[in-house]
Amino acid sequence: MAVDAWRRWFWLWDVLFAITYVVTVTLELFTDDTGLTGRWVSIGAMTCCAVGYVAFGRRLVRQEKDSSRSAVRFMAAVLLLAAVAILADRNAGFVLFAVCPLAFMLLTTPAAVVVSAVAILLPPLSVLVDKGFGDPSMGTLIPITAMLIVASVLMGRWTERIMNQSTERAELIKELEASQAEVARLSHEAGTAAERERLAREIHDTLAQGFTSIVTLTQAMESELDTDPAAVRRHLALAARTARENLAEAREMVVALTPSALSAGTLEDAIRRQAERLGEESDIEVTCKVAPLPALGTPTEVVFLRAMQETLTNIVKHAKASTVFVRLSVADGLVRLSVSDDGVGFDPDRPAEGFGLRGMRTRVAQVGGAMRVHSGHSRGTTVELEVPA
Repeated sequence: MAVDAWRRWFWLWDVLFAITYVVTVTLELFTDDTGLTGRWVSIGAMTCCAVGYVAFGRRLVRQEKDSSRSAVRFMAAVLLLAAVAILADRNAGFVLFAVCPLAFMLLTTPAAVVVSAVAILLPPLSVLVDKGFGDPSMGTLIPITAMLIVASVLMGRWTERIMNQSTERAELIKELEASQAEVARLSHEAGTAAERERLAREIHDTLAQGFTSIVTLTQAMESELDTDPAAVRRHLALAARTARENLAEAREMVVALTPSALSAGTLEDAIRRQAERLGEESDIEVTCKVAPLPALGTPTEVVFLRAMQETLTNIVKHAKASTVFVRLSVADGLVRLSVSDDGVGFDPDRPAEGFGLRGMRTRVAQVGGAMRVHSGHSRGTTVELEVPA
């Protein structure tokens, strides 16, 4: 960015160089302090300097390589031509307004300071050569020259510092832009991973559980096919209903990822239907008590529904239970879901395999709730969820 700004405003330096040349030449043409030969020698030297700048100097300045061999040679030629012009006619001293800045643009600071000091000494040297130390102007010219040398050094150092700061700022901006791009990339990857995990939970809590129910019903039909045709027809109807609901879930996930069980009614109705389905699909005796609930956000309702589905699926697959008790209630500003069974139980402190309990805990934590699991071998299992109402 600093480089672009430098190139964009470079024309101002060209204007300064041109004005310096025109003003100095005009001054020499309309003053009679020096003989005609001296004036034309001075104008010729300055014109050579101007032509050299247009032909070579501008390119050297814009390439931004301080003290390259070409830059040093060009600056030496400029200093020599300036010396010829000023010694031939001291009115050419105004050319220093272009020579000194050019030195700081082409050379390193120490070299530029030396060149500027030598260039500033040329006007008093011209007077000294022409009129000697006895000239009255020397008393004023010497201290002014010393002040100009000091001012040139200070201005050069200040300009160099400003340019260095601009360059450093440009580098910092580039690094910041690169860091922002990296943060955006990592954020995108993190968002993709989170979305992938969320979809995995949705699929596990809906389609996978529905397919598990269908497999269970199919196995039951195989054992009852020759002995109980009525039970087969009942299980077949349940399997068909489960398949249709699974298809509806899949379509809802594609459209808006909103559970179809909640689209068709309230959370209370969805919890009751899940409990009734468990009783219909198995020999388990299910008791369900649901209290009226306050208005809950969709994310919270999804958490309760998925937790209910996952818990009932685990009971069917692992618990070998004969009774299940489901309670959904409100107390102390918390909505509570409790699902208990009298099955074989398990060790809740043992790392769980699969995605079920881990996914449930993640869902509950995302809505600011808490989940507890109480179980033990041959002591049944109770899963409790609490989420702020």
